[in-house]
Amino acid sequence: MIDSNLIATLKQLQIAEITERLTYLKIAKYIKNDVNRTTLLKIADEEKKHYDIWKKYTEVDMPASRFRVFYYSCMAKFFGFTFAIKLMEKMLNSKNLYESKIQQLLLDKVPEALSVFNDEVEHEKKLIDLLDEERLQYVGSMVLGLNDALVEFTGSLAGYTFAMQSNKLISLAGLITGISATLSMAASEFLSSRSEGDKSSLKAATYTGIAYLITVVLLILPYLLLPEKAYGLALGIMLILVILIIAGFNYYISIAKDLSFKKQFIEMAGISLSVAAISFIIGLLVKKFLGIDI
Repeated sequence: MIDSNLIATLKQLQIAEITERLTYLKIAKYIKNDVNRTTLLKIADEEKKHYDIWKKYTEVDMPASRFRVFYYSCMAKFFGFTFAIKLMEKMLNSKNLYESKIQQLLLDKVPEALSVFNDEVEHEKKLIDLLDEERLQYVGSMVLGLNDALVEFTGSLAGYTFAMQSNKLISLAGLITGISATLSMAASEFLSSRSEGDKSSLKAATYTGIAYLITVVLLILPYLLLPEKAYGLALGIMLILVILIIAGFNYYISIAKDLSFKKQFIEMAGISLSVAAISFIIGLLVKKFLGIDI
């Protein structure tokens, strides 16, 4: 006999399964790669089988969460389907619907539960790992562009801040430096990839350049928008943006590539902020010892 608490859990599992199924089907509609589309449809079929198993015991249909279907579909369009799918699976696991106590109860009362658990842990993970998204092939190029922009440009802006003490001058110098560095970085990635025989060297250079340019624009915004003499505040906001960009990017990578967020974040943030601190000191020293007053 299945008690009411377990029935409630089974209904939650039904909602999770049917929500994931509809999300996979919606994402599959706009994926051009046949292998990826077929893989997603296979996972969707798995979710329907699981839903039907739980329905045998609840004896009712449960609606999908339309908001979650919409949310993860949007995430897939903006950040890629691999990220959206892995995030969805991670969120499901965080709800503890498959925690050990619940699993044991289900195994005792629902004979088919074991096959469902095996599918969730092994089969679906293997299918998800088969996904081959183009943008993730260029993560290395994105990391190169982003990391170089954060380290080099953060250091440059920190150095300019107290050497020039004018947001207008800092913005001018920053824009010239940033645009030049973007073109240089993209060209270097193109030549490097081409020398290695990479046929997609132009795409790699494009991803590198875009990552660099977006970072440059975001970091220079405080100096462009704030009053001329509010350079100290602009510096503070810029450093906060650095931390947020590093956190956001590393969260994306940690989900999409199954890497450690904490390790990647600490390493990247430590390097960028250390270079900014050193450049800040150099800016003060240059201003003092050269006697330049702008």
